[in-house]
Amino acid sequence: MMNVFDQEEKFMEQNKMDHIELGKQLDFFMKHPDVGQGLVLWKPHGAMFRYLLEKFSKEAHVLNGYQWVSTPHIGKANLWETSGHLEFYKDSMYSPMDIDGEPYYLKPMSCPFHVMVYQDGIKSYRDLPIRLAEIAPVYRYELSGTLHGLTRVRGFTQDDAHIIATPEQMGDEIQKALDFSLYILRKFELKQFKAYIATRNDEKYIGDPDEWINAEKLLTMAVENAGLDYEIDAGGGAFYGPKIDLKLMDNQGREWQCSTIQFDFNIPQRFSMSYIGQDGLKHTPMMVHRALFGSVERFTAMLMEHFNGQFPVWLAPVQARILLISEEQLDYGEFILNTLKKKGHRVELDSSNETLGMKVRNTQIARIPLMLIIGEKEKQDGLVTVRYLRQKKQQTMKLDDFLQLLVMEEAKGKAEVIF
Repeated sequence: MMNVFDQEEKFMEQNKMDHIELGKQLDFFMKHPDVGQGLVLWKPHGAMFRYLLEKFSKEAHVLNGYQWVSTPHIGKANLWETSGHLEFYKDSMYSPMDIDGEPYYLKPMSCPFHVMVYQDGIKSYRDLPIRLAEIAPVYRYELSGTLHGLTRVRGFTQDDAHIIATPEQMGDEIQKALDFSLYILRKFELKQFKAYIATRNDEKYIGDPDEWINAEKLLTMAVENAGLDYEIDAGGGAFYGPKIDLKLMDNQGREWQCSTIQFDFNIPQRFSMSYIGQDGLKHTPMMVHRALFGSVERFTAMLMEHFNGQFPVWLAPVQARILLISEEQLDYGEFILNTLKKKGHRVELDSSNETLGMKVRNTQIARIPLMLIIGEKEKQDGLVTVRYLRQKKQQTMKLDDFLQLLVMEEAKGKAEVIF
């Protein structure tokens, strides 16, 4: 039995795959020509993985002072005209649809909607900072030749947030946003990334140059306070503001932008955003766009490759699979399955007629982190023999002890207060 385990684990260690191949083995996602290029269909295991990512994200945001919002997939043309998207971003937007004689567009991002939420009612300096967050589907046109797996698609999901603050608050908010990004990367065991500060392009920018200089200083200070090495992406900022990019590396060494903290000097002016200051007068707030995953799709691809599909127990779509040595243990296997499912754990039972060796191999190919091997001894004594995929060890324990083990593993995925 150990030879079967070890041969398959050695094979997986030596064969790092890209997320497209892993997606097939893990049965995570698919695409279909009748649906369209760059549009992903999530299968049950992949959808469960997304659910777990999004659940963690929502809990972490709420614990750390963000207010959750939900906004539409489409908006009227005049909204995108006001925001400047039709002027500067139209090539990446899909063609408008006619609704009651008015043009509507699929949203390429959520910022104008979040501004509408902010604008609902007069805001005082005492209300700021306001942090609005959403996990939102967005749609952007990408050239067909650039599309790739989950890392570059036409329909994707952003963990989008907008921080609206006074100028005096913004330095602290940038630091908190960066610390939040780094917390997310650590939680998912991601260490291979590079930090970039993208600065003003002198040929194409809006706003006051002094405002840009101050914003770039705040970004630099935050990165240095976090102890990160970084590179300056000279002129790489958007026309509306400088930014911090944290870029993750895939198994081929390619960099992919994920976490972003982006100043916006454009939208507060275009929407005449305001708050009442201590002096009783209207002032224009500062605004920062911020995404931690970047997109759920791209972050999933990075995690698939980083873990080579061998996810920690708390993040695995299926946490454990029960493997019976023979059909004589079926009743005990079903008892274990029902017991674990009633406790909310994600478990499967392999009751096939395959040999134990083949069941083990199939479970390892599926990258399920825990195998519960059930023979006659386990059945008679009320035990389970647990094989750990990531830790390469095996031990026999009582079912109650295994339940406690699952509780401890799931606790590793709990969101925490970090500021």
